[in-house]
Amino acid sequence: MSIELIDFELRGEYITLDALLKATGLAQSGGAAKQMVGAGLVQVNGQQELRKTCKIRDGQVVAVQGARVRVTAAPGGK
Repeated sequence: MSIELIDFELRGEYITLDALLKATGLAQSGGAAKQMVGAGLVQVNGQQELRKTCKIRDGQVVAVQGARVRVTAAPGGK
């Protein structure tokens, strides 16, 4: 089983967890993203995350259903 690796570039200081899942296509909608988080299917930096609007910042890694998203700051800072 292979893991899909996704690099996501921030456009600001942070993105909320549900918005990140939707923006990367890991969730079909914001509602689906919230359900995934609420069901305990999402990890942030290796720890289960249940806060749907948790702020995801530069350097964090989000894992869900065979995919890992590495979040990086946009070139030039925040």
